[in-house]
Amino acid sequence: MSFAITADFIASGNTALLAAHEDDYAALGRQLERRGIAIEKLVARAMGYSVAVPTWGVGTGGTRFARFPGPGEPRHIHDKLEDCGVIHQLTRVTDNVSPHFPWDFVSDYNALRQEAAQFSLGFDAVNSNTFQDQKDQKLSYKYGSLAHADKATRQQAVEHNLKCIEIGQKLGSRALTVWIADGTNFPGQQNLSRMFENYLDAASQIYALLPRDWLIFLEHKMYEPAFYSTVISDWGSNLLAAQQLGPKARCLVDLGHHAPNTNIEQIVARLIHAGKLAGFHFNDSKYGDDDLDSGAIDPFRLFLVFNELVDAEMRKAKDFAPAYMIDQSHNVTDPIESLISSAIEIQRAYVQASLIDREALAAAQDSNDVMGAHKMLKQAFITDVSPILAEARRRKQGPLDPLKAYRASGYRAQKTAERPPVAGNSSGIV
Repeated sequence: MSFAITADFIASGNTALLAAHEDDYAALGRQLERRGIAIEKLVARAMGYSVAVPTWGVGTGGTRFARFPGPGEPRHIHDKLEDCGVIHQLTRVTDNVSPHFPWDFVSDYNALRQEAAQFSLGFDAVNSNTFQDQKDQKLSYKYGSLAHADKATRQQAVEHNLKCIEIGQKLGSRALTVWIADGTNFPGQQNLSRMFENYLDAASQIYALLPRDWLIFLEHKMYEPAFYSTVISDWGSNLLAAQQLGPKARCLVDLGHHAPNTNIEQIVARLIHAGKLAGFHFNDSKYGDDDLDSGAIDPFRLFLVFNELVDAEMRKAKDFAPAYMIDQSHNVTDPIESLISSAIEIQRAYVQASLIDREALAAAQDSNDVMGAHKMLKQAFITDVSPILAEARRRKQGPLDPLKAYRASGYRAQKTAERPPVAGNSSGIV
């Protein structure tokens, strides 16, 4: 590591902000005390929360038409870990990374695990990629992978997923995330029932070879790149697949992969009821599969999702142990800044949902006090818990203002000098 943000640098920045922070924290504490809420309990919850960062997220994304590389972009997994380490150092909430293969292939995964530990990072779920053709790949995924009409192509995709599991074991991961781009662009292109059956047959081969303590996360996506039909297009198809595969198969919810105006929090509640909620890929959406920064468009929806999650946590719902990860495409921002912001917004929604008096809410619901119940949620949502998040970071030796600390550190300028520019290309989806 040729450049790093030091603990002394963070402490010095905090000194300049400490008086204002202590004043804000004390004021919020008094406000919450009047509502019967102990601020220290919320700080403890904030300190215990964690959300993973994807290795691909620290690179610049793009659109279907173009990708505009940013300065100091990571060139490989080693640069990605360095950037992810900075995000965790500044947020104190992103202590795991989620790798993607073959994008993150290396020759020595034991060494990679030790390298990540130097940045205080562990490994979350490993992600397989059968939506792109790789160099020297024998069979193409142009018309699908696990659901392909050709058995040999399906088998190739199965073997790739098994390779990802093998790598994940070396990294200390305990889950495999599977998203396939399989689908059709034209009516009649494929038999819709047979494609789903092909997928289930191939996925069952992967499932059968999962390590004893592993889970498989199935991700659904309504469209893109398949615009007429997608094999695993919605939570219903996803749930059917997970139920057929077995108890180690769970349904992953990506907040951007739903039709406009879909009640995502109700989907979350249904998957919790079924004991099949794998976890989340956090992002935000305005029109479709936008992969925008978490909380940038609809922070209330993010809060409502966490309302269901905290409710399930408090009532100890069966098989409730969700995995949390950010999954965004950063087209016009510094990816590190976007991931810092998103991690904070996700943690914010978790703490806000933790403000709700669950017994009081249940009483209002049982008595059909519609406005009273609604107001309890809105009061929690409009409460500015920023001082709680800042205090949680400070107690974990993090900065009171992560974005300010990042910009003042000069990290991006240093990486721009160290890393050669990355050329653009004609398309930018990552």
